Amino acid sequence: MGVISAIFLIFVTLFFPPIGVFCVAGCGPDLLINILLTLLGYFPGHIHAFYVEYIYYERREQARTGCFTASRAPGVYSERVQSGGQNYGTIVQPVT
Repeated sequence: MGVISAIFLIFVTLFFPPIGVFCVAGCGPDLLINILLTLLGYFPGHIHAFYVEYIYYERREQARTGCFTASRAPGVYSERVQSGGQNYGTIVQPVT
């Protein structure tokens, strides 16, 4: 995603937070949590959505520069977000 798509994602998240979470995390626990938070109140859904998007783009930038964070971000359950979209869906070979 480039800068224009990131800005578009922010605008989409402003109007309906679960769509923004779905774009970066896919269909999983983070999306379900965001839907429930949005139903409970409009602002908790926004806070969670922007947090998930922030972690995604922060980890993505770290992966591009080569410095990976070993710790997991609290409250984010998607491996795609945790890795910044890098190596999503691949199997890591064991170290021998």
